[in-house]
Amino acid sequence: IDILGPFPIAVRQLKFLIVAVDYFSKWIEAEPVATISAEKVRAFLWKNVVCRYGVPQVLVSDNGTQFASNRVRDFCKGVGIRMTFTSVEHPQSNGQAESANKVILSGLKKRVQDSGASWVEELPRVLWSYHITVHSSTQDTPFNLVYGTDAMIPIVIAEPSVRTTAFSEEESDQGRRVDLDLITETRERARISQVAAQRRAAFKYNTKVIPRDFVVGDLVLRRAQLTQMKNKLSPKWVGPYKIDDVVGKGTYRLRTLDGGTIPRTWNTANLRFYYS
Repeated sequence: IDILGPFPIAVRQLKFLIVAVDYFSKWIEAEPVATISAEKVRAFLWKNVVCRYGVPQVLVSDNGTQFASNRVRDFCKGVGIRMTFTSVEHPQSNGQAESANKVILSGLKKRVQDSGASWVEELPRVLWSYHITVHSSTQDTPFNLVYGTDAMIPIVIAEPSVRTTAFSEEESDQGRRVDLDLITETRERARISQVAAQRRAAFKYNTKVIPRDFVVGDLVLRRAQLTQMKNKLSPKWVGPYKIDDVVGKGTYRLRTLDGGTIPRTWNTANLRFYYS
């Protein structure tokens, strides 16, 4: 899950999007909101996720206050969702949401330029187009992986086909049963395709990355945040800091040299060794 925006202010002062994407099917849910708050996130999770598809096993987000608040934590704990937070300034850790954001942004930009309509009005069209398009990693459409059947799209309605002209209630019922029988096989095929795509991407990424492993006590520099860079001549790295804790693979907590704690976690991609 992620927050996208701000966009140009639309009707009802809408200017942000709460975006969630299913890790397996790649299905995207997005809701325009005027402001970002923990209550808006909680309401989105309940209405757009739990009430439509059931309780997800894991919720991945960044460390933003709207996600890490007690209100959202209590909601997730109450329905049985395990929360996982990604490292600050390392959006790749939440790659699914970042990919969904790119889909939405590119789609909205093109449609708004072509039609001149509000981005809020064009959002459903962007999502619909995405949901019925074959995804490169699963080799299937998000719609089929969620509902177990192909979507009835306008071109199918406009052009005569067996699906529309030879319709009968009995055959429709039989077709529905066949689709349900095949859904497990369809999803397993998509899972295999997805794993293969992930391995290809990981291999390509690993050939370009120099691994850095730190241990508690190591002195490191941290990549400067945009808010810390006053101009193009500002240093890109700040510090030094000490590694305070190894949270997980490639994720660390930092502290200052005088013992002060640095909030949130930091990914190895944003750290490098400090040599005095």
